[in-house]
Amino acid sequence: MLHPITHFHFLPSFHFASRFFCLNLQRETIASIILAADNNHFPFTTMNYKLTSLSIGYGNIVIAKNINATLEAGKMTCLLGPNGAGKSTLLRTLSAFQPCLGGEMHIGDESLKALTPQQLSKLIGVVLTERVSVQGMTVRDMIAMGRSPYTNFWGKLQDEDNRIVDNAIQLCGIQNLEARQISTLSDGERQKVMIAKALAQQTPIIMLDEPTAFLDFPSKVDTMLLLSRLAHEQQKAILISTHDLDLALQTADMLWLMGNHKGESTHESKSVLRVGTPEQLASDGTLPSFFRSSNIVFDEQELRFKVAK
Repeated sequence: MLHPITHFHFLPSFHFASRFFCLNLQRETIASIILAADNNHFPFTTMNYKLTSLSIGYGNIVIAKNINATLEAGKMTCLLGPNGAGKSTLLRTLSAFQPCLGGEMHIGDESLKALTPQQLSKLIGVVLTERVSVQGMTVRDMIAMGRSPYTNFWGKLQDEDNRIVDNAIQLCGIQNLEARQISTLSDGERQKVMIAKALAQQTPIIMLDEPTAFLDFPSKVDTMLLLSRLAHEQQKAILISTHDLDLALQTADMLWLMGNHKGESTHESKSVLRVGTPEQLASDGTLPSFFRSSNIVFDEQELRFKVAK
């Protein structure tokens, strides 16, 4: 039996403009909308996401194996690693966009393999890297799409759905944007809207693929602090794939480091995953060895990488 839970992927109040928008979403977003067929609600609770001896990759190609980690409720975890290490593959596997090659994934006590797409849409929320650009849709309409797992075929919002949308808008501090057109937003504003949409989906787990990729530095900081606050205050299990190393070290509760660690003796090219707090991975030498380069040095006291001079 599936443990109680709630949250994410959603259809708008189905006006023609909303239908047009759905046809122009990225493939994964369209898939998430199609998942919204089940109207049963799970009472919200917190959940951990546990990976045991997980192998990921494509077909017969294994990118990483023997992954053992837990994405914990109430914590923001940052997934770090060089390009090609398998971060996107791991994120897609955990988001159920592609199957694992081996091992187990459990949300609470439930195996991911035993969950239906409708159930998954209430457990895992995903914010992708791609910019969403659409004409004729307001910020509130976009955020309301997070309610699709809980609405009927026509996507009609009830009073409770509107209350949840209001709460998501307030949590992200974007009340002043509610009536704006999505097409008029800055990158930083748009990212907050997509985070609010994930909150409206009410999943205990939220995964974000490089949420700061297109943002200026103040917006990067705002976004990371917002996600950290949401993890702590809303008890979400949040996983962020990012290349913003210094920001991750300063804001993350936990780090997942993915890749072949420098200086390790290995006979395989497959990535490995190291897990710990920033302080733990700094003190045991993992961080400086993982990102070792003649051009950078790691300051353990400040938890920062600096350019070698």
